[in-house]
Amino acid sequence: MWAIIRRKVVNGSSSASVFGRPLRETRPVTAPATRSYSTNVKERLLLGRGSKIVGSAGLHGCLGCPISSKTVRERKQNVPREVLPFLQTDSPNYMQYRSFSSDNGDLVDAVVPFMGESITDGTLANFLKQPGDRVEVDEPIAQIETDKVTIDVASPEAGILQKFVANEGDTVEPGTKIAIISKSGEGVAHVAPSEQPPSKADSKASADKKNAVKEKPKEETSLPKPKAETSPPRPKAPSPPPSKPSATEPQLPPKERERRVPMTRLRKRVATRLKDSQNTFAMLTTFNEVDMTGLMKLRSDYKDAFVEKHGVKLGLMSGFVKAAVSGLQNQPIINAVIDGDDIIYRDYIDISIAVGTPKGLVVPVIRNANKMNFAEIEKEINTLAKKANDGSISIDEMAGGSFTISNGGVYGSLLSTPIINPPQSAILGMHSIVNRPMFVGGEIVSRPMMYIALTYDHRLIDGREAVFFLRRIKDVVEDPRRLLLDI
Repeated sequence: MWAIIRRKVVNGSSSASVFGRPLRETRPVTAPATRSYSTNVKERLLLGRGSKIVGSAGLHGCLGCPISSKTVRERKQNVPREVLPFLQTDSPNYMQYRSFSSDNGDLVDAVVPFMGESITDGTLANFLKQPGDRVEVDEPIAQIETDKVTIDVASPEAGILQKFVANEGDTVEPGTKIAIISKSGEGVAHVAPSEQPPSKADSKASADKKNAVKEKPKEETSLPKPKAETSPPRPKAPSPPPSKPSATEPQLPPKERERRVPMTRLRKRVATRLKDSQNTFAMLTTFNEVDMTGLMKLRSDYKDAFVEKHGVKLGLMSGFVKAAVSGLQNQPIINAVIDGDDIIYRDYIDISIAVGTPKGLVVPVIRNANKMNFAEIEKEINTLAKKANDGSISIDEMAGGSFTISNGGVYGSLLSTPIINPPQSAILGMHSIVNRPMFVGGEIVSRPMMYIALTYDHRLIDGREAVFFLRRIKDVVEDPRRLLLDI
């Protein structure tokens, strides 16, 4: 029958002549209504090119292709009954895709999630669970360390962690399978590797070894000992004196007193970026000192009312952020960046705050700082700092930034020259507050003073703009009322 159809199609016969009455006459009467037929590739192409009915059935010009039952239900009203038996709705080649699922439905795979547009891979840092442990949905089972943040791998289903298919230290990409979870808990060994009972072969081998050790002394004692011939003792040669080290030979400490630890991805990334910054920018640092009396008095006078209204403490960092915003608005070149032969002026102000964490340095960003008040800045700083310390900060919260503030004073730094955070063009360094004698109003008084430093790219920013910017920081911090009057 199909040979006749192919000949008619090749000869240019219409679909009506092919699937019309002759087909009904040649079809066996005993054929079941649910019969399906799957053709080979050649037959599919021949039938697809000459049949209008196939196209109207929504089979993309191919009989025997896997289609959904919904498509058949929607289209079968417009298809002759003679064609319906040949529409295959249950193809053995049909595959259903289900995320994290295995073939039998009981095992699910935990895979590495998407880590960000700029991150292609990461290092499997450590496992938070062990095989045999019970896990819940979205419960972290492992941590992936990237160049910027640490990402958790969550369990897609609740069940028992069956085994890990990756090792700590492996480089993994998004979508890589690292663990298998059994939803029913079948086939999972709950015995730790160190507590597994020894096999019969191992126990037999150890018993044979012990018996051999016990029998060996008996065999040696049964053998007669040969008589040793006595000979006169020979004088021992004097041992040479220990060689004295030369005066030029360095005395290195023994290797046992050293430890070699591989660098984390975050540390390697920070090292690379800082060295690239040093090799790219023509960095120059200018300094100034700030009398912190005015800002500290403002915080002391309104700290209780500020907490009562906004629910957050008034710190010094918000004052410096507002001062930096004012300085960037007065000197837009500080907020710009070089891109090839062009200068990009940014019409937004995103302030990056450098935060030191146990795992390394991270720089979260305060978006649109020029549109925020003191309370909003303090809340955002507290939120970002908390996320940075517990490792839950995301890539988006650290991307971008047009200017950076680094507060080394929290660690007691008196003076430093910060390094520019590329692709920015400048960075402000804050330092510790120290009471020093100052000449004020004709008298020598003790004042809380802080050194501030501005490191800038001298290819783009001249010394004049840098000094004016740092001077604006000093004026606003010493007298915050300038912000209200815009002077």
